[in-house]
Amino acid sequence: MADNNSLVGGEVSLVEYIDKVIIVQILVMIFLCINSLLITTFFRKECFYTTARYILFAVTLLSDSLILFISNIQIILIHFGFTMQVWMCVIISVVVLLYMRVTPVTLTAMTLERYVAICMPLRHAELCSTRSTMHCILIIHGLSSVPCIVILSTFFSSASFSLYEQYRPCSVEMFMLYRWQSHVRSAVLQFYFLIMVIIILFSYVKIMKVAKAASGEDKKSSGKGLRTVILHGFQLLLCLIQLWTPFIETAVIQNNLMLFINVRYSNYILFNLTPKCLSPLIYGLRDETFFHALRNYACFGFHKSNI
Repeated sequence: MADNNSLVGGEVSLVEYIDKVIIVQILVMIFLCINSLLITTFFRKECFYTTARYILFAVTLLSDSLILFISNIQIILIHFGFTMQVWMCVIISVVVLLYMRVTPVTLTAMTLERYVAICMPLRHAELCSTRSTMHCILIIHGLSSVPCIVILSTFFSSASFSLYEQYRPCSVEMFMLYRWQSHVRSAVLQFYFLIMVIIILFSYVKIMKVAKAASGEDKKSSGKGLRTVILHGFQLLLCLIQLWTPFIETAVIQNNLMLFINVRYSNYILFNLTPKCLSPLIYGLRDETFFHALRNYACFGFHKSNI
């Protein structure tokens, strides 16, 4: 009787486990479809790919889509016990580690763009030109690559050559051979997010002062910019919380495997998928120009007369 009960419990757990994987796949597909529609809309109008805030918005969409696609494949492989050689995982992880940082750094750049537009309107055209934005994207990728270089450097300095030929589940945790490496990673990432939070707060305070002093259309524009900065701050908060989830998961897995699976599932939904669905909300739906273009494209031109 005991064996039958444990078997039934195992079957129920397996069914719940598969259901969770299916739910994640549905959510990922929805987000990828939405992002694809937004990216297509971006490239259909010249005013979007020649304007700084829309170019940076497209960078976040491309970055989020790439990360969703690759991380989702990694999760499927890990959950079903597939392994690969470490050297191959290193190549994949370079892309993941880089673009996991690109989105929050780009959000910070978008906040600064709103700050310049509202607090320094006379210099906005000069500082946020298309050429300057292209340079900004290069700087974003340069800054985003530093944590990736630090994490991989500590791994390369500690790993033996035989390790690269071994088969292991491909995840970022694979690079943490020693506890101090995890501490170094955490310190670098938290320093990054501390700088980002300071920039967000600085922009918020400056825009709030302008919003209080403005009147009429200027006040409306400043208020909208202020709400945009708040939403960027909320996105960064979720990204910051994501830094702490590995420590929670490490503590949980030592006590209860099923609880670990549930906690990791919840963390992925709340702190990985949720921040990525906020970007379409901020610029895809709240921005009137982009929303009209999106609606026109989605409805095959039936709303073209309303733009």
